[in-house]
Amino acid sequence: MAFEGLSEKLSSAFKKLRGKGRLSEADVKEAMREIRLALLEADVSYKVVKQFIAQVTEKAVGADVLEALSPAQMIIKIVNQELTDLMGGSSAKLAISPKPPTIVMLVGLQGAGKTTNGAKLAGLMKSQHGKRPLLVACDIYRPAAIKQLEVVGAQLGLPVFQMGQANPVEIAKAGIAYAIQHGNDMVFLDTAGRLHVDETLMAELQEMKEAVSPTEILLVVDAMIGQDAVNAAKTFDEALDIDGVVLTKLDGDARGGAALSIKAVTGKPIKFVGMGEKLDQIEVFHPDRMAGRILGMGDVLSLIEKAEQTFDLQKAAELQEKLKKNKFTLSDFYDQLTQLKSMGSLSEIAGMLPGVKASDLENPEVDEAMLKHTAAIIQSMTPYERENPSVLNSSRKKRIAAGSGTQVVEINRLLKQFELMQTLAKQFSGGKMPRSMRKLMGKKRGGMMGGMPGMPF
Repeated sequence: MAFEGLSEKLSSAFKKLRGKGRLSEADVKEAMREIRLALLEADVSYKVVKQFIAQVTEKAVGADVLEALSPAQMIIKIVNQELTDLMGGSSAKLAISPKPPTIVMLVGLQGAGKTTNGAKLAGLMKSQHGKRPLLVACDIYRPAAIKQLEVVGAQLGLPVFQMGQANPVEIAKAGIAYAIQHGNDMVFLDTAGRLHVDETLMAELQEMKEAVSPTEILLVVDAMIGQDAVNAAKTFDEALDIDGVVLTKLDGDARGGAALSIKAVTGKPIKFVGMGEKLDQIEVFHPDRMAGRILGMGDVLSLIEKAEQTFDLQKAAELQEKLKKNKFTLSDFYDQLTQLKSMGSLSEIAGMLPGVKASDLENPEVDEAMLKHTAAIIQSMTPYERENPSVLNSSRKKRIAAGSGTQVVEINRLLKQFELMQTLAKQFSGGKMPRSMRKLMGKKRGGMMGGMPGMPF
């Protein structure tokens, strides 16, 4: 998971500060040395690290911090704010042209994930913003590039315009004309990449930019190449004056240095990040939320947004009614499980919870396997058995075990978990929980955790 190594080292440095109570200037400088080393090991640019440490130290050694009741917390707050500012301060939106279509030109080196993530971004604009995107295949050099765009376009329900091996600039112009004629309000130009930056590539991209006047030029870069991603961003920006960056494979880079360096080096914001291989795993980059993840504060807002996009609100309302009537069944349990799985892996969800790291899970792969086993068991039951689990006698359990490739003991374990969940659901929905717990839940519903859809309680 991104930033995992950095998060652990920063947590260690802050733990030492908390353990000292009152802090001296020497304590702060020792902590800054550890933070500096952690950032360098995370592959953050040396110049960026040097400036970052200087800014944090200047604010952290002030009298109002060192004499505060909780100086360690004050320093963590300063680091959090500086990390947020380092990554851009606030999220940068995709510019939308007042006169459609909005033209988004995707550029980058070969292998960065330009074709797939360009399609992901178009899919995001369609599903969450009601846009009608058109994908235009302008990469005539890479074998199967056009076919790849057509395949991912079909999976996302997006139209693809292509002219085979024609001139890329002419393809871009024809694609925009096609979009105007067919009512597409966004055009994503999938341009050719190279294994390295060269004059021929830049000349072609500059010619295309002059010909179509794109609304946005987005550079797609691979987070896993570290400082090379920052260097590529700098080179493309100097040649094309890019508007922003799409950082891919961030979930696979445990260091994350590129995300912390790009804005500081180029002055251009990271607008979107690719967080997995699935075609819906792209999200808006929020510097403040990412800083929270790095410092182990979690990212509850992103978790709520993910839940809102995943969970069916009508089903959630129906579930609430069933809970009130104590009619929560294994079918409902399976629906909840399916929707939970569609939110992402357990390690990804864990990374959004305050104080929880993916490494805290003993073995996330085992947990994922358990989820699959649970789904297989429930799917092997008849509809009647799901609605009435009390009828599951020994022979029925043996049949279900054979059908799901599991053991009877696993079925018994699932039924016990389900009974516990029924009991908890009854208590929470019927108001029978302790007064202090009801008060806490009431605060959560009214606060940041309020409105979490689809959850049983």
